[in-house]
Amino acid sequence: MVGYGVAVRKHLIPALGAHRLDKLKPEYIEAFYGRMVADGRKAGTIHQIHRTFRTALNEAVRRGHLARNPVQLAKSPRVSEEEIEPYTVEEVQRLLRAADYRRNSARWAVALALGLRQGEALGLKWADVDLDRGVLMVRRSRRRPRYAHGCGDTCGRKAGYCSQRQRTNPETADTKSRAGRRAVGLPSQLVDLLRTHQAKQQAERAAAGADWTDEGWLFATPTGRGTSPRTDYDDWKELLDDAKVRDGRLHDARHTAATVLLILGVSERAVMGLMGWSTTAMAARYQHMVDSVRSDVARQLDGLIWE
Repeated sequence: MVGYGVAVRKHLIPALGAHRLDKLKPEYIEAFYGRMVADGRKAGTIHQIHRTFRTALNEAVRRGHLARNPVQLAKSPRVSEEEIEPYTVEEVQRLLRAADYRRNSARWAVALALGLRQGEALGLKWADVDLDRGVLMVRRSRRRPRYAHGCGDTCGRKAGYCSQRQRTNPETADTKSRAGRRAVGLPSQLVDLLRTHQAKQQAERAAAGADWTDEGWLFATPTGRGTSPRTDYDDWKELLDDAKVRDGRLHDARHTAATVLLILGVSERAVMGLMGWSTTAMAARYQHMVDSVRSDVARQLDGLIWE
């Protein structure tokens, strides 16, 4: 009972403490979701909590502590599909040109050409890359840090800002799903960029001397440590500004890679493998853009030949 007990104590009891677990009704849970919406919580966050509730109480039902699971009858807020805004080819070219003048420039080529998630890219080590064969292995992901107070919660600040904060989750996690753990082929231009990146990193290592920490990261700090997701995000925003490209999410780079692959006619199943999708249904979200680009190309060809 430990697994579902933790979830119930963390979420259900603070919110629904006036109700006994075996007296919970779907209406109570829906009212709780409504209060979360009113407090400004995102639908995706509430939906995640809904899944946690459901899993926890399914275990309670399985063990005979509940006759039925009220969460299965409760409706969680609908999660609207994320708006996909890929960058154009011209924008990608400007980003890559601007990246040439920044540290870890190959990081952005990996994002825009291969579509790796942020955690996947930052979790790469040199041992995962075979430049001779032109293959990259996705094995792990760098995780955003979570912190607990080291002061006994006496500083009056959030745990992440506590001067004695202590990290509570591991730095990286192995990719467990079969879809996420994958081999990715490298275009020859990207192999060349990574070789240049390797030489630059070796120069930084020599300059750092005893301050270098040899952890094997592909995209490291000037002293060899792994790059934090926050620093990576800030670098992305600076790159957009340097390239004079519209503001966008880092995840839009991943959308860009997927869109380009589909426009080029790569099969949905092949794109699924490259992107680490669990189902080809993800490709359907890109179809309207792919169709639009193909139609535009057809119109240009029609005008060029028959005008």
